[in-house]
Amino acid sequence: MATDTQIAHETHAIHPDLADNIAYCKKMMGNSNDLMIRPLQSLHKWPSMLLYIDGLVDTQVINQAVLQPLMQVRNLPDFSADDEHLSYLQNDVLTASEVLFIDDMDDVLKAMLAGEVILLLDGSTRGLKIGAAGWEDRPVGEPVSQTVVRGPMEGFTENLRTNTALIRKRIRDPQLWIEEREIGRVTKTRVAVVYLEHTVNEDVVDELRRRLGEIDIDSILESGYIEELIQDKTTTIFPTVYNSERPDTVSAALLEGRVAIIIDGTPFVLLVPALFMHFFQSPEDYYQRADISSLVRLLRYLSFLIAMLAPSFYIAISTFHQEMLPTTLLISLAAQREGVPFPAFIEAVLMELTYEILREAGIRIPRTVGQAVSIVGTLVIGQAAVEAGVVSAAMVIIVSITAISSYVIPENGLSISVRILRFILMIAAAAFGFYGILIALLITLTHLCSLRSFGISYMSPFAPFIKNDLKDTLFRVPWSHMRTRPLSNGTSNVTRQKRKKTKH
Repeated sequence: MATDTQIAHETHAIHPDLADNIAYCKKMMGNSNDLMIRPLQSLHKWPSMLLYIDGLVDTQVINQAVLQPLMQVRNLPDFSADDEHLSYLQNDVLTASEVLFIDDMDDVLKAMLAGEVILLLDGSTRGLKIGAAGWEDRPVGEPVSQTVVRGPMEGFTENLRTNTALIRKRIRDPQLWIEEREIGRVTKTRVAVVYLEHTVNEDVVDELRRRLGEIDIDSILESGYIEELIQDKTTTIFPTVYNSERPDTVSAALLEGRVAIIIDGTPFVLLVPALFMHFFQSPEDYYQRADISSLVRLLRYLSFLIAMLAPSFYIAISTFHQEMLPTTLLISLAAQREGVPFPAFIEAVLMELTYEILREAGIRIPRTVGQAVSIVGTLVIGQAAVEAGVVSAAMVIIVSITAISSYVIPENGLSISVRILRFILMIAAAAFGFYGILIALLITLTHLCSLRSFGISYMSPFAPFIKNDLKDTLFRVPWSHMRTRPLSNGTSNVTRQKRKKTKH
């Protein structure tokens, strides 16, 4: 027959024997040195222990809200029921902001690993869970990947609660709802779904809940895990989930009826639905005048086309369509390419690959030698390559313009997509000239129109065409004319700004 201790371990319930509970915690955590077990001598009538993980708790909270009140207890009352002892400590002694009952040993381990303190009494089948989380966090600083000249300089951190506070600081509305869940069998990562209840598309929220609920994985270490697991179609090079490390960007998206997904442990917050035009919008567009913002946004679309098409256009013209160039320019290009041993396609591929290698090296190279490598890379790509006759001067210009244009795109995910598409268009141009480029672009456009982001057409408001939403796409109209929220998001609250009453 199984003993009471064995049954307690099988069901993982808190055992009345305090020593048995301590032994269970030590066994499950492999006698780890950071498991702190502290007997409470002040409660001599009630043998008890404090359990917590060193480094995950705020020692000041433990000292002031737990140990100090317990040490001041002088006359311990006598109670007949187990819960009365714990209720007395919960309501009359402990001064921590969160003190809750706990019944299961698995919950005890889970709470300790979340930075909470556990109080267990000998003879009791329940315990107390005391909120005292206090591990080291990076302070709120300036965003690194999405900088602006004018606008807030706050960026998200790796702490979920800090990130939700940064959003609540900007949206002081009780209808800002935050739903939290844990994903990851091993990491048990906290994931929060944030939306404005009176503005959001309920179908998007329901679909997001369903997709998050279907995730069954051992670990979630960064928002990229969630992004890949919830996106609509994986067989695409284009991002269908937006990410941002700026609280103002996420707040603006929530006000438009979109949904934010905050993952503990990463400063990048996901936004759904994400449409094609969202990747060309920068928060600075809404802090400048409408005319300036519209000009800059048009430059982004132009840079997108240059970054995608410039090398393939050069290949097509120099290989198949020389008659399109003025005679003087054609003679100049021919003279430059006279000593180059490679065709235009091979020349472009070599230059693009060299640039991609230098780009990746620049990201991961130590900062102390980064400047030296960039200088060497510039010399290799530029002057040395031309003088050695490996590439022509025109190709260096094309690659340089392409590289600069790719940095104009505000969101890195779309910039990566352009880099991949550029090589596809280069192959099409080398095979069929402008006809190949046109066919590749038509296939790409058809693919974009087929994409969905949580049920919303990716190319909206262009396809399907929504005239009312064009005011914030290729250009931005003044705020006085942006009276409605984008219909593309399927928002339930269209009115953003009421019309001014005209005086007679």
